Amino acid sequence: MTTVAAYAAPAAKAPLERTTIERRAVREHDVLIDIKFAGICHSDIHQVREGWGEAIFPMVPGHEIAGVVSEVGPGVTRFKVGDRVGVGCMVDSCRECEMCRAGKEQYCLNGQTPTYNGIGRDGEPTYGGYSEKVVVDENFVVRIPDGIALDVAAPLLCAGITLYSPLKRFGAGPGRKVAVVGMGGLGHMGVKIAHAMGAEVTVLSQSLRKKDDGLRLGADHYYATSDPKTFEELRGSFDLIVSTVSAPLDFAAYLSLLKPEGTLANVGAPEDPISLNLFSLIGGGRSLAGSMIGGIPETQETLDFCAEHGIGAEIELIAASEINEAYERVENSDVRYRFVIDTATI
Repeated sequence: MTTVAAYAAPAAKAPLERTTIERRAVREHDVLIDIKFAGICHSDIHQVREGWGEAIFPMVPGHEIAGVVSEVGPGVTRFKVGDRVGVGCMVDSCRECEMCRAGKEQYCLNGQTPTYNGIGRDGEPTYGGYSEKVVVDENFVVRIPDGIALDVAAPLLCAGITLYSPLKRFGAGPGRKVAVVGMGGLGHMGVKIAHAMGAEVTVLSQSLRKKDDGLRLGADHYYATSDPKTFEELRGSFDLIVSTVSAPLDFAAYLSLLKPEGTLANVGAPEDPISLNLFSLIGGGRSLAGSMIGGIPETQETLDFCAEHGIGAEIELIAASEINEAYERVENSDVRYRFVIDTATI
């Protein structure tokens, strides 16, 4: 066991504070990672505040982890000391079910093990990336290409793959019109990735205050959803809409923006149930879909794609002492576009 410094929430809705946690000894196929940077995801806030249900405390959040390998177990074949690596939203799965065998461990039929706020298959709680070090099985570690700096790579482990996966699955590319709902930590990655895939990209945001950023990052068009004319003007326009927001939407209004047989894919996760009139789907043969991160192979694919296209997250680097303030700013949409913790400050 190794004792490391970390920032943890001691109880639901409590401020995060500096503490120490125990990391397991390196096993046969484990990799010990010196964490250099950890992104702050809105889902960290949901879980610390039990917005998605009962949680495990103390909680060390963080599933956008970028660092360097400092030790490997005797059976490790994929990594060596000094490698630049990342860890995303899960650190294990059953590895035997149909989904795991297909490289879609995020949908493990027996339940994947989340990077934090989970119980590992050894019965021990999992602690995330707001810490100095982490020990992870090599099969749930990905390589960060040399072309991406570690600080801007960290958010790719959640925000990046969360947008890459549905954009690829639903065919974003040349000749396709794609809308991204929300211009935040997830949405700005969607703009960059959809643009790099060759799609015609539109941002649908509450206001136009981030329009210049959206166009700079690759959007072709930018509309304010607070303007009722937007929904009239864009009716039947898009092949694919990806919603990144965790606030409840008027789904009928957004579905009306799709072409017949278009898809509205949700990656944002509102805390409350939604209401939907199914005629919004039936009338145009439209689809309402969901998508959750990606498997390990697709996460590696995302990092390689981003390196090839020079894509990193737009970040604001903070000290660990600023985490609680950062949480409040995320809630107020006051970040452009992802907070990343310099873990040397822990």
